[in-house]
Amino acid sequence: MDEVRDNGEAEYMGFQATNLGRAVELIKKMKKEKTTVFLTFTANMVASGLRGIFAEMCRKKFIDVIITTGGSLDHDLIRSEKPYLLGDFNLDDRELHEKGINRIGNILVPTDRYELLEKRMQPIFEKLYSEKKIVSPSEIARVIGESVSDENSFLYWCAKNNIPVFSPGITDSAIGLQTYFFKQKKKDFGIDVTADMQQLASIVLDSEKTGGIILGGGISKHHALGVNILRGGMDYAVYVTTAPEWDGSLSGAKTKEAVSWGKIRESANHITVNGDATIVFPLMYSKVKV
Repeated sequence: MDEVRDNGEAEYMGFQATNLGRAVELIKKMKKEKTTVFLTFTANMVASGLRGIFAEMCRKKFIDVIITTGGSLDHDLIRSEKPYLLGDFNLDDRELHEKGINRIGNILVPTDRYELLEKRMQPIFEKLYSEKKIVSPSEIARVIGESVSDENSFLYWCAKNNIPVFSPGITDSAIGLQTYFFKQKKKDFGIDVTADMQQLASIVLDSEKTGGIILGGGISKHHALGVNILRGGMDYAVYVTTAPEWDGSLSGAKTKEAVSWGKIRESANHITVNGDATIVFPLMYSKVKV
C-alpha cells in the first residue's frame, strides 16, 4: 500500500487525482501494448474545446475507432464553418430564445448555424444518394469529413486517416432532421443504423486487445461496451463521468459494473475518474500524447 505523497504526483495525491493518475498510466499501457483503442464521447463535448483534442488524437492516429452521437457530427460540421460563442450558465433563456440563440451550458449556438448545417448537409445527401439509396452512419461521417477543410475537425482527420466513426443514434440529431427533409424529395433514401454492425464486430473480433477511453455516457458508451461482449469484454477501460451510479443509469455505471455483463474482462485493467471531461481529459491527454 502506497503512502499519500506531497510531491504533486497525481497518482499519490488522493481522491480523484489518484484515479486520474492511474488512468494516465493505463492509457500509456494500452498504447504500449498496441491495443485497438475505442474513443467515445457525447455531442456536448464537440461543442466545447475538446473538439480540438479529439481532432489531434485522430491526426496522430492515437485512437482507432470513434463511437459518438449524431449531435457530434452536427457540431463538428458547423464549427468547421462558423464558431460557437462563450456565454454564461445564468443567461436569461427566454431572452436568448427571442434572439435566436441556443444554449449548451455556457456555450451559445446561434440558430443561423443550423441554417448553415442545412445548406451543407443537403448536397452531402445528394452525393450519398447518387452512390446508393441506403447508407450507413459511418458513410455519412466519412463524406462529411471529406467535405470539410478545417484541421480542428475530428471528422476531417478521420476521413484522411481511415478512422471509422460509428454513430448508432444518428437520427437523434440535426442531421437526422435533415434526413427527414431530404426524404421528402427522395422517398427511397434511408439510413440503415444496423449497416455498421458487421464492420464494428469485425474490428472487435480481429483485435488482439481492445481498450476504451469513454468520456461521458449514453449510447456512445454503451455501443462500445456492448460490441466488446463478442470477444469477452475489453482488456482496458478508462471512464470519465459526472453521473452518479446510485440511480442505475448506464452513464453513471462504474467500470466494475461492466465486468458483470462481460463488457469488460474480469482480468482487465480499468478505472473510473469522476469529473467534468473538459477539465479532466485535457490533463489526462497532456500526459499521454506522443
